Amino acid sequence: MRTLVHVTHEAVQKVGGIGAVLQGLITSKAYNQQIDRTVLIGPLFTREGNYQSRLGSDGEVFYSSVDGVLNHPTAHVWQDIERKFNVDVVYGRRTFYEDATNFKASAEIILFDIHRVDFRRLNEFKAAIFNHFGIESNRYEDVWDFDQYVKLAEPAVEAIYGLGLSTGGQCVVVAHEFMGMPTALAAILRNHNELRTVFCAHEVATVRKLVEEHPGHDTMFYNVMAEAMAEDLYLEDMFGNQHHYFKHALIEASRFCDNILAVGDYVIKELRFLDPDFDAVDIDLSYNGIPAFQITPEEAQVSSERLRQYCDNLLGFRPDHVFTHVSRLAPSKALWRDIRILEHVEQEFQHSGRTGVCYFLNTELPRRRPEDIYDMEQWWDWPVAHREGMPDLSNGEAIFYTSIQRFNARSRNLKALLVNQFGWERSLCGTKMPEGMEFWDIRKGADVEFGLSIYEPFGIAQLEALSVGGICVISNVCGCAGFVDDACAGQPSPNVIVGDFTEIPKPRPPARNLLTIDRAYRDKVETRVTKTIAQDLLTRLPKTPQDKAKLVETGYELASKMTWEVVARNYFLPAIDRACQKQRVLQFAG
Repeated sequence: MRTLVHVTHEAVQKVGGIGAVLQGLITSKAYNQQIDRTVLIGPLFTREGNYQSRLGSDGEVFYSSVDGVLNHPTAHVWQDIERKFNVDVVYGRRTFYEDATNFKASAEIILFDIHRVDFRRLNEFKAAIFNHFGIESNRYEDVWDFDQYVKLAEPAVEAIYGLGLSTGGQCVVVAHEFMGMPTALAAILRNHNELRTVFCAHEVATVRKLVEEHPGHDTMFYNVMAEAMAEDLYLEDMFGNQHHYFKHALIEASRFCDNILAVGDYVIKELRFLDPDFDAVDIDLSYNGIPAFQITPEEAQVSSERLRQYCDNLLGFRPDHVFTHVSRLAPSKALWRDIRILEHVEQEFQHSGRTGVCYFLNTELPRRRPEDIYDMEQWWDWPVAHREGMPDLSNGEAIFYTSIQRFNARSRNLKALLVNQFGWERSLCGTKMPEGMEFWDIRKGADVEFGLSIYEPFGIAQLEALSVGGICVISNVCGCAGFVDDACAGQPSPNVIVGDFTEIPKPRPPARNLLTIDRAYRDKVETRVTKTIAQDLLTRLPKTPQDKAKLVETGYELASKMTWEVVARNYFLPAIDRACQKQRVLQFAG
């Protein structure tokens, strides 16, 4: 028997990347052939609602002390934990479906309400993780994101033992990002050879913070990192002590786990750069998977016509080409680089007479109410025009919209539209959107999907258009670039363009001199690289139905080598095997 216990904030709701990872792994056949039991543990974020809603529409509650549902054979386990730690428990099961393969699988769910946790026990645990792992919890007492996962840790491990997951086979605690690390540390303290622990590094939060906040972004950081490592220097040598940041402290403690899984090649480098202690730590590459489903050229044409009709409804013309960028609106997504490329493309379009539209499906906020969308559409022609303030533009959206306005004021043949709504269908996006439009139309019908992030540990969204014939334009620091290279055996793909914004003249100066790379220097690099990308893109844009059909064929061929089945079989499960083979003694922080 082999059991995996995933500790995550997305045990019930798929909020972001970790939820997509869990969905992909749990619904892969390879995973289910080797993993006998899957348990997801996380916090109970709200007591509102009734027990039927606790685990979502695909969930079934077996036990809930929050709702008085107590008649279950495991009730004695939960009641012991509730008395011991002064918590409430929701226990049940969720079913995961994968539409592309019609595969379904289930996982047990354990949620803890830790708001009234026993502080005496909690403080004893905090003392233990300081003595053994060097984590100074007192520095982060006012950070709820830190405190709630420390409070979760011991009840979670108690549940593992209470359900008997640690006996009769191998049980691996998979800590997803910083949220799962306190539970992994509690498992090590409880019995370091009875449970195995794996840290799943979906990012290196310390590095994300540095890259996003420095005006030189990736151009500065990755050059500094490369030169510093060549000089035998580490992150704190270059950027100072980072222990004020609670995520840094928890990620640094991941070196005590039996294995670390990194979702991209750069994540491995970033972890090695984090601290000298990571030089001797086992880190395995475990990419994320991407969807791969085959469509016909005719299906792509139907979606393309819907996108063109939407442009005609909004702007009064049917474009020859459709560009898209679907993402959260965050600094890491580098949306300004898309605009730079569009500026170069616009110049060529003016000469050739071609036309285009770029749909930016980006928002900082949850889904807006349909009635608000209809009002904005009626009163100020949303999404052609926007107004600052709710229900329309948030602060970040307003800043980006300024760039779109500037571009549209200067362009003739290529226009950009910001659709700041979570969703892509008529009921959510207004009456100008064609009937029958659905989310996958923006993938199947687009010629290009942008994703030139300054920090992107993997980037599933960047490659979602791959299997349906899109040209995916990504930056070299995206983790998915490494997976593409691996799947293509180092050969170029007609469906992927990689832009390198870290390329500077050789030889590089000393690492400390590279810290002076600022926005002005990065602007010069971006001007050069985006021009090169635009020239490459213009040669690849499909001009005939036959061109598009060929991209559909080559895109699906590549995507089929990058599915969750491939990830589970070739990367994730072998890494779990290596963790299970360890025999370790309890280490102490220096």
